Amino acid sequence: MAVASLVLGIIATVLAVFGGGWIAAIIGIVGIILGALARKNNPGNGMATAGLVLSIIGTVLGLLIYIACLACAGSVASMM
Repeated sequence: MAVASLVLGIIATVLAVFGGGWIAAIIGIVGIILGALARKNNPGNGMATAGLVLSIIGTVLGLLIYIACLACAGSVASMM
């Protein structure tokens, strides 16, 4: 589960940076769940910790970018 969490965290972070907002958030949430389970089963696993951290970063970044895009679209719509 640690490897899956790490992979999902990397994917979520990359998608968040390149504009995949809500998709990155969903993938990040799954990565957070898997990372938490992996850390619970094996507390000394650094890969599970890295996956958990990357998943949290990807989720937060994805949600922030999604909210920023909504705000920008709302701003443009109100100008017309």
